[in-house]
Amino acid sequence: MERIGIYGGTFNPPHIGHIQAAKQAVSALNLTKLLLIPDRIAPHKEIPSGSPTPQQRLDMLRIAAENCPGLEVSDIELRRDGVSYTYLTVEALKAEYPDAELVLLMGTDMFLSFHTWRHPEKILENASLGVFCRGEKNEKTAIAARKAEMEAMGAKVELVDNDVIQISSTQMRRLLAFRCAGSFLPEGVLEYIRENRLYDTRAQWKNLPMEELEAIVVRLLNPNRVAHVLGCRDTAVELARRWGADETDAARAGILHDITKAIDGPLQLTLCEAYGKILSDFSRRYPKTLHALTGSLVAERIFGENKAVVQAIEHHTTGRADMTLLEKIIYVADYMEPNRNFPGVERLRELAYTDITAALKLGLEITLEHLKNQGSEVSPESREALAYLNQ
Repeated sequence: MERIGIYGGTFNPPHIGHIQAAKQAVSALNLTKLLLIPDRIAPHKEIPSGSPTPQQRLDMLRIAAENCPGLEVSDIELRRDGVSYTYLTVEALKAEYPDAELVLLMGTDMFLSFHTWRHPEKILENASLGVFCRGEKNEKTAIAARKAEMEAMGAKVELVDNDVIQISSTQMRRLLAFRCAGSFLPEGVLEYIRENRLYDTRAQWKNLPMEELEAIVVRLLNPNRVAHVLGCRDTAVELARRWGADETDAARAGILHDITKAIDGPLQLTLCEAYGKILSDFSRRYPKTLHALTGSLVAERIFGENKAVVQAIEHHTTGRADMTLLEKIIYVADYMEPNRNFPGVERLRELAYTDITAALKLGLEITLEHLKNQGSEVSPESREALAYLNQ
């Protein structure tokens, strides 16, 4: 009997993680073939505005799957109007392949929320489930419990160890905007993206007016980071006004200081490599601390910011010895903007308007004490900054 896999999604864009997972499923589940199916309208999430058309996503997926034995791209959901409900796709494929065993592939999050899907019982009437599992302890426990529940009700669930690269399409879109996604895209996909001017790869973002800059930055941030970034910008402008620094530079450094914060730690290393930046041993050990450096690189190369703004962004988390006034302002504004709430923040806010250097020193002291309590290593730059201030 044929075993046909079904692997759906937005594929916005399709990347090597998708293709590697598909190949792994073909092998692990002994599939005759695996259908890659881009949806027209995703039922579980909204496709971001400005995304490629469904046809373009289909074209990219065909390029990605080319020369991959066992993989076949289907436009079955693009030929159907309305929301791309999986139960309708499974029913249509069962009618097309009545004698085949269908295996619907999904990730952990989708499996654990499967009971919330439209007509999950109709899916299980026509297909078994293949679940990608990364092997993390908490994840394995949750999957095992749900698998047992579903099998008790007659469902067939098979687990597929997923040891392939972990990267989301959301992260891919950010890397494309920052011009460093090539190594994560199947051959030919990046060329298609550039030729069709997709995912901001041809966007001109240098020297944007603040209103336009804010709109771009907000789109590239995680939603839960937006209030902090806007608060940091506004606070930086207030401090610049108080201390006689350039208010425009303060605003631009403030809005851009966390521009790469949403990039996962390991991908921060990718961004540095793409920009030819040689890293210290500390940075390689703690890639989550790299967003200040990568943010400064993006601010300079993608947004065309001046040296003062770039340096303020680069040093806004660790500080450095002999900081400029703007660097002090961005460091302190990041620490004390209105959304911050931690012991000592009110004292820091008072100092920020009476002695900006004392506020910087307090911020560094709080950071070092926090890291000490956590048993975490302190960056050399932070130690040097505090030593300089204690001279």
